[in-house]
Amino acid sequence: MVTPFGSIWSAVSRFPILSHEQPAVVFVNPSAGRGRGRKYIREIRSLFAGNSCPASFVVPETAEEMDARALSMLAAGARVLLVMGGDGTLQRIVNALAGKEFSLGILPAGGGNDFAAALGLPNNPVAAAKLLLTAQARAVDLLRARCANGRQRLYLGGGGVGLDAETARYSARYNWLPGRGRYIAGALHALRGFKPIEVRAEFPGQNQPTVTRRVLVAGALNTPSYGAGLRLAPEASIDDGLLNVLLVEDLTAAQVWRAAPRLLSRGDLPESYLRRVTAQRVRLTADRECVFHGDGEIIGPAPVEKEVVPKALRVLVPAAS
Repeated sequence: MVTPFGSIWSAVSRFPILSHEQPAVVFVNPSAGRGRGRKYIREIRSLFAGNSCPASFVVPETAEEMDARALSMLAAGARVLLVMGGDGTLQRIVNALAGKEFSLGILPAGGGNDFAAALGLPNNPVAAAKLLLTAQARAVDLLRARCANGRQRLYLGGGGVGLDAETARYSARYNWLPGRGRYIAGALHALRGFKPIEVRAEFPGQNQPTVTRRVLVAGALNTPSYGAGLRLAPEASIDDGLLNVLLVEDLTAAQVWRAAPRLLSRGDLPESYLRRVTAQRVRLTADRECVFHGDGEIIGPAPVEKEVVPKALRVLVPAAS
């Protein structure tokens, strides 16, 4: 039986891709990437029309309208949905349509676009659209978070508690900065009033010892990067049935400031600053009140349980992927 947050793909033999027979519906988040998505509509519409791939464009005014329109489009027979937005927009669509049969294409237009990068898509909506014209379908994993308040949510890329959750609150103030610069600026802003947290990471039902550490960040990633290209889990794969638990050590302010240029230029940290564990699920408990974010969206308070939902989403990827 298919559950609202389960995988449906093992029971489906044929998956829709972009074609003349299977037109696409393109959902555009008008606020993603400082409005960069809206300005590409005309060019992408022309591209699809010129390649005999009909597409209709939907620009909802609210997130709730996006949910409702996506559901109504599926009810009307649409099976290929393209989303022009960032990771937060994708998360919205994935949760609204959990358990439904459809293929999702991504036209990256957000500030991070880490999930799109993991699929091999370029960080440009028009370039991505060209590749999707000859795309193939691929089943990938999602992560599910259950927070202390009972809220559960699917997310696609990275999420955690600690400094990165606080960063999610501040990074919007720096949306004039490109790519990971916005994330790093938000992190440095959050660091001024941040106190490290002691986190207990448990791995229920698995042959993994419990880890207790004082950290800046404790997260669970599905993609190699988050925060607009910070490659803190380079071995992560979006279809291996595993999540990557990431613990960033309790660093001094001086260590963080020294690491900032490396984060900005290379997108990584010295290995001595990190601990990683691969698992199917993890429970994170903190020594004080804190919130968990997924894909930059605040989901709820810790403790938080996270698990892999294998092959839960069918996405369109470049044919060579």
